[in-house]
Amino acid sequence: MSVILADTGALLALLDRRERFHAWAVEQAKSLQVLITCEAVVTELCFLLADAPAGRAAVRDNFASRAWRLDFSLETEQARVFALMEAYADQPMFLADACLVRMAELHAEAKIFTLDGRFRVYRRNRRQILQLIIPAEL
Repeated sequence: MSVILADTGALLALLDRRERFHAWAVEQAKSLQVLITCEAVVTELCFLLADAPAGRAAVRDNFASRAWRLDFSLETEQARVFALMEAYADQPMFLADACLVRMAELHAEAKIFTLDGRFRVYRRNRRQILQLIIPAEL
């Protein structure tokens, strides 16, 4: 079973019907078991959902039901995360992006559920293309 790492944009589209890729995200989520993410993604998501009705409650409920899980320690992985951010400073690579790339390095079979085309540029272990679940038009 593949590990599915969830990025902010995909989770936002999943929860917010107003998002352009909402239908795509919902359709993808039907075939995905558990979504794994990190605190940096959850922080961005809660910020972006601040004005959405029941947005934060939906985040809470997805964690409570174990549909979403946290599986990353920035404290443990900080050296590699900040090295990635430095290596991709021209993109720029945000903290959440770096955490997800590091998570993909730690889980070789991982796929990243995202709406962010920069993940096509990022590499795990410096050379390996990331496996993505991303809309074809992005």
